Amino acid sequence: MGHLSYQCDKLLGDKEIITFLQKQHFDITILDAFNPCSFILAHRLGLHYVAFYPGTLNGPLSIALPSPLSYIPVFSSQLSDHMNVWGRVKNLFYSFLAPVGQELIWSTFRDVAERYLESGSTPGGLEELYQGAELWAFNTDFSLEFPQPLMPYTVLVGGLLNKPAKPLEQDLELWISSIGEAGFIVVTLGSMVSSVSVDPLLVELVAGFSRIPQGVIWRYDPKRWPSHLNRPPNLRLVDWLPLNDLLGHKQVRLFITHGGQNSLLQAVYHAVPVLGIPLFGDQFDNVVRAETKGLGLIISPTHITRELLSSTIQTLIQDTRFKSSALSLSKIHKSHPVPPALRLIQWVEHVLHSGGGAHLRPASLTQPWYQRYLLDLVLLLSLGLFGPVVLCWTFCRNKNSRYKHKKIQ
Repeated sequence: MGHLSYQCDKLLGDKEIITFLQKQHFDITILDAFNPCSFILAHRLGLHYVAFYPGTLNGPLSIALPSPLSYIPVFSSQLSDHMNVWGRVKNLFYSFLAPVGQELIWSTFRDVAERYLESGSTPGGLEELYQGAELWAFNTDFSLEFPQPLMPYTVLVGGLLNKPAKPLEQDLELWISSIGEAGFIVVTLGSMVSSVSVDPLLVELVAGFSRIPQGVIWRYDPKRWPSHLNRPPNLRLVDWLPLNDLLGHKQVRLFITHGGQNSLLQAVYHAVPVLGIPLFGDQFDNVVRAETKGLGLIISPTHITRELLSSTIQTLIQDTRFKSSALSLSKIHKSHPVPPALRLIQWVEHVLHSGGGAHLRPASLTQPWYQRYLLDLVLLLSLGLFGPVVLCWTFCRNKNSRYKHKKIQ
């Protein structure tokens, strides 16, 4: 967030870019709701905006979504929607920490907002920026997301990148053909793995892959591969791969992923079981959803051994329950009456044609938190209930004290 704040300062301080944007007279902007700078820029330009959040529903705070803690996990809790007592205790604890985290994020952008926004229009925090959105669009749907209440200003558009697979290039097809009926596994663990020193993890991954009969195609920059680490014959490294087309191939058996939301939704679309190895941010929560839905299993990167990796891969490939669940989730995802891209377009047009999204936003968005949770009412009822009891107890105690004093005299 500190890096994003630095970028934000440079962007808003560039008068040429800001002047150019102001002259465009945009009707509305669709912004990346993960980056607070997007909201600040929209305010700077005086634009109405639709917030697109790239993750699940529990990511953004302060948008007044009904979120009962008994079955809706708080961001970063790594819980499912089925919690035992200790799970609910953990969820409650994380709910207290969540506003603190939001304030820490906003603290890195406050100076930038105050520097470039007009006096009197500076937001008081992320909450005010979030509440100004005409609509919230989330990159998820209920094939992967836990069922929960929504509000009229929320729309789920998960799967924007999903599409039928295209034929692969000839060299990839030849490589897949050379593997035979065992099929192949796709591995994408993000750019972090190939840009930082994680030799112990690489050693165990490679040793685990060497134990399985399937071919493994791994998005990993070959130029950064450690020179001391030999690659087994069934492992192919590429600096880029056509993920959608590989996941849609008839010979694919498994997808090993860090748990990015787009990657998981593509696995759902193509009905490919997944092995989640989360590394950062929302990935931990994302893979919990995938495992809970029966799409796959999780291995913590700190717990990976060659034995565990190879045995887990074989379990996911050989146990037909995972493929069956993947097919079921794919059917749910594809059978939505309106495709995600068209869904987003229709909602944006609705907001434009109706003059904004005010009719979609409930009063709870502007209520203080203590009113939203009826804490003021609880206090009032408590005073009304216990006040007379306390007065009666005090009166009786005083009367008893006077009686004892009189008796002693």
